[in-house]
Amino acid sequence: MKSLFNQIFHTLKVFILFVGFTILFYIGMMWINQEYENYNRYDEPNGTSVKVSSNQEQSDSTWFDRLKLFYLNGE
Repeated sequence: MKSLFNQIFHTLKVFILFVGFTILFYIGMMWINQEYENYNRYDEPNGTSVKVSSNQEQSDSTWFDRLKLFYLNGE
């Protein structure tokens, strides 16, 4: 009888530890999600940043120039 009680007690301890660590893990994941949800990565950069690309197309380039550029850069 005492051995059965000890086994049930140890099983209950493991179950409580498992549930406790699962809840702790869930709270940690929700905290990390909350941190990155408030992080706006599309803000304009501060400091001396330089724009590296332009959305404007050059009107004087021909399709042949664009093809040469494609083969030279591989993009």
